[in-house]
Amino acid sequence: QVQLVESGGGLVQSGGSLRLSCEASGFNYRDYAIGWFRRAPGKEHEGVAAISARGDSRYYADSVKGRFTISGDNAKNTVYLEMNSLKPDDSGVYYCAAGSAPVFGENYYPFWGQGTQVTVSP
Repeated sequence: QVQLVESGGGLVQSGGSLRLSCEASGFNYRDYAIGWFRRAPGKEHEGVAAISARGDSRYYADSVKGRFTISGDNAKNTVYLEMNSLKPDDSGVYYCAAGSAPVFGENYYPFWGQGTQVTVSP
């Protein structure tokens, strides 16, 4: 059974850092593209980072470029999203998803985690 479980969210002050984890089970994450998305109240669902299958390419939304880093740990079958210089606009529920291509279109990702809340205070 394909399963993705996010963790690492929380409350942090503006300028702080968090590392989100996306643990995969039932499949090897390197067989899929993995994307991180976020949803904030009143805002559209936004793709923030994606990594290709086998991890040779990474993509970032302009809003997080230079601040967020996506990476993977083969031994733990886990993908991480390192978030630095956080801003209140980064607040939202963060989801990881596994799919066929490292793009920000949700339709490419059939498997989703349950999400983890990130709140950045001013």
